[in-house]
Amino acid sequence: MRLGALYTYWVPLGFVLAVTIIREAVEEIRCYVRDKEVNSQVYSRLTARGTVKVKSSSIQVGDLIIVEKNQRVPADMIFLRTSEKNGSCFLRTDQLDGETDWKLRLPVACTQRLPTAADLLQIRSYVYAEEPNIDIHNFVGTFTREDSDAPISESLSVENALWAGTVTASGTIVGVVLYTGRELRSVMNTSNPRSKIGLFDLEVNCLTKILFGALVVVSLVMVALQHFAGRWYLQIIRFLLLFSNIIPISLRVNLDMGKIVYSWVIRRDSKIPGTVVRSSTIPEQLGRISYLLTDKTGTLTQNEMVFKRLHLGTVAYGLDSMDEVQSHIFSIYTQQSQDPPAQKGPALTTKVRRTMGTRVHEAVKAIALCHNVTPVYESSGVTDQAEAEKQYEDSCRVYQASSPDEVALVQWTESVGLTLVGRDQSSMQLRTPGDQILNFTILQIFPFTYESKRMGIIVRDESTGEITFYMKGADVVMAGIVQYNDWLEEECGNMAREGLRVLVVAKKSLAEEQYQDFEARYVQAKLSVHDRSLKVATVIESLEMEMELLCLTGVEDQLQADVRPTLETLRNAGIKVWMLTGDKLETATCTAKNAHLVTRNQDIHVFRLVTNRGEAHLELNAFRRKHDCALVISGDSLEVCLKYYEYEFMELACQCPAVVCCRCAPTQKAQIVRLLQERTGKLTCAVGDGGNDVSMIQESDCGVGVEGKEGKQASLAADFSITQFKHLGRLLMVHGRNSYKRSAALSQFVIHRSLCISTMQGQLLLPHAGGRLARAAQPRASRFCLRYSTIYTMFPVFSLVLDKDVKSEVAMLYPELYKDLLKGRPLSYKTFLIWVLISIYQGSTIMYGALLLFESEFVHIVAISFTSLILTELLMVALTIQTWHWLMTVAELLSLACYIASLVFLHEFIDVYFIATLSFLWKVSVITLVSCLPLYVLKYLRRRFSPPSYSKLTS
Repeated sequence: MRLGALYTYWVPLGFVLAVTIIREAVEEIRCYVRDKEVNSQVYSRLTARGTVKVKSSSIQVGDLIIVEKNQRVPADMIFLRTSEKNGSCFLRTDQLDGETDWKLRLPVACTQRLPTAADLLQIRSYVYAEEPNIDIHNFVGTFTREDSDAPISESLSVENALWAGTVTASGTIVGVVLYTGRELRSVMNTSNPRSKIGLFDLEVNCLTKILFGALVVVSLVMVALQHFAGRWYLQIIRFLLLFSNIIPISLRVNLDMGKIVYSWVIRRDSKIPGTVVRSSTIPEQLGRISYLLTDKTGTLTQNEMVFKRLHLGTVAYGLDSMDEVQSHIFSIYTQQSQDPPAQKGPALTTKVRRTMGTRVHEAVKAIALCHNVTPVYESSGVTDQAEAEKQYEDSCRVYQASSPDEVALVQWTESVGLTLVGRDQSSMQLRTPGDQILNFTILQIFPFTYESKRMGIIVRDESTGEITFYMKGADVVMAGIVQYNDWLEEECGNMAREGLRVLVVAKKSLAEEQYQDFEARYVQAKLSVHDRSLKVATVIESLEMEMELLCLTGVEDQLQADVRPTLETLRNAGIKVWMLTGDKLETATCTAKNAHLVTRNQDIHVFRLVTNRGEAHLELNAFRRKHDCALVISGDSLEVCLKYYEYEFMELACQCPAVVCCRCAPTQKAQIVRLLQERTGKLTCAVGDGGNDVSMIQESDCGVGVEGKEGKQASLAADFSITQFKHLGRLLMVHGRNSYKRSAALSQFVIHRSLCISTMQGQLLLPHAGGRLARAAQPRASRFCLRYSTIYTMFPVFSLVLDKDVKSEVAMLYPELYKDLLKGRPLSYKTFLIWVLISIYQGSTIMYGALLLFESEFVHIVAISFTSLILTELLMVALTIQTWHWLMTVAELLSLACYIASLVFLHEFIDVYFIATLSFLWKVSVITLVSCLPLYVLKYLRRRFSPPSYSKLTS
């Protein structure tokens, strides 16, 4: 028994390995090029010889780096000086926390006062900095200058820090490098991406293992039939090599090339423009998603705030009544300009009317002053008062702030008559309806933090000298700061239920002596190295008592386009949607209702805040008694539940039609994804648009990044990138479904092709075929099988990657079709067994038919059997195709033409004169008919009496 030429074994294997290696190499090279491009960005370094160019990868700790406008900061630095006249700069932190708004940063005062940047090299100073950590919202350090008469020390906070990856707004800044490499805040906040292997690939690997087991069993059976005669252990190895076609080594090549085709089709789809496939290894995952976890801000919503409500306790102003607010502001300032300085004379308006006008004016004035917004005139890039007065009506003015809420509030005060026209580090200018400019000196600013949930500002009115402390923040913290009232809690709840973000605005007048005492204590606390934040907070809290409640403001985040129909499509497809957001509970709940994540006929169970095991147990029992109910839970309660009752909580949550997790940290988002995977075994898809969504995206089975206002970090870290959330529906319903069904059909056909060959080889080696016949058959059969696999049937089988059972419009219109795929029926043990039986039947029919019609020489068997085999495979492809593509027809005809043309050169295998006879034609026709006709009949009967769901839509 001969094995045949060695190249029949190593050539296919080498080809498979080469294709896989090349594909992996291309992706690695692309990744290397992107990394090199980022690391090769050129910056200017300040040295004793002047400025020199340096690559970002060569920057070291202690370097003085110059960063230009709109350039990303290359390392974590301390802000030393800026070219801006106002002595500050704004930067964007979209790559760190997903926020696109500009944040104010201040340089070190003693270095900003230096005449030029070159003077930084002439001073002797050092920076004390805390050890590297992941907290991007806090920083503790000191800057000390030693070359002056008395050493100068200045406290450093996050306002003096420039984190790597942030973008500067204007001017040129100089900073000293603190951290590089793995010590960067951005690097420490990013988890290492895992290599994702698709569930489909794991299933194919499992089937391949079964085929390997079958190969071993068949080899042992063949040796047993020879009664283990002679050196039987060598015979086992020979049979393993002879039947190696049972394991389809071309399967990996076909699937990899299919994935490339799927990726190309997704990129070329004109209905989802801008979609990018960053991981070509898992397109089939898109067709089997059971849980979709989505961010809210910027993904479901536009992150564009619109002012909706001003509530003064006794009266509320909505969009339809803003003209009343405008008239109050206009009357206040026109009266002041006509009747200075006090209005003690008789007034035409009633006391109630005058009191309401004053209250409205105080509220609008507080909103116009209490913020971190800076008006920037892009035409000139300056913000000083003179230019502001010249250009306040210019459309080039834009507002920069750390929060979209603040921009919406300042834009609203502009619409009612009080316009912010100028601001620098120490002053602010407002323009009244009478074209007056009101000047205010900024004495102190207390920025918003995630811990304090409020921000404050102390200003001095230049015209009167009055010092006022304004504050705004979340109702949960402001309720304990403002004076007692009986409407704050109720109205905050009412506005939150309408989907509005609520801020409470308050004020407190300060005497000069009171402020001076506060300032002394505040400066001392800021210079502390140990427990600085605690000491500073304690000093500020001494002012935050018995403040006057002015108003409530409500702003609304606009939904992205077509979010509602997209979520409805996903829900009808059997996909459960979980919304994970850092927003407050009431706002997150209203957004879920507004986006129809929770349908109108569904109840909502708001999980009560729990802090210990007992409370969690009681709340879980209460939740267990509810059915078909959406769950809303906060991050703190979620952490307690997962600590004590992880299994019970996940079991209940997975039964919910929708889940909303609010106040959710980035690490919690990734933890939820991981728990869903472990507890359900189902595929998860995470969608987000900010840097804070990266961990969730990388942890999920299929990560989708939305390219939006929050930068590209989520998009670059994702497996698939889309430009709008509404494109997700088509990506899953059409491309995901097609990719999975096509790969399932392709893999089964490749396995079928290999098993047919192995069955025919097995027939030749059976005892009844005779030893002489077997010895003559194998080398010829092996060489011919190689050609059969690689040339004659490669294109028709691979053309299955173009097949589709329904049109894309139908797949979008009936998302229920997607639900059928969640059970994994296109590729299962059942379908695998069916195809194995088909392969054995067809291989046996072809070989037994050839033996039965055997004439004088063996060469006739080769001609009849392999011609029948190729025709059978072409007919089986035609039988499987649902929708014909012109390339499929070309592939079928081209393969048939190649085989017919090659017969002329195959004298070793085929008698050319014999194939031209009528005997050859009828024998081949009979064998092919017997192998294929029963399957065509079975297919017809199945479609007639048990049609698949898609056939009902296409008929």
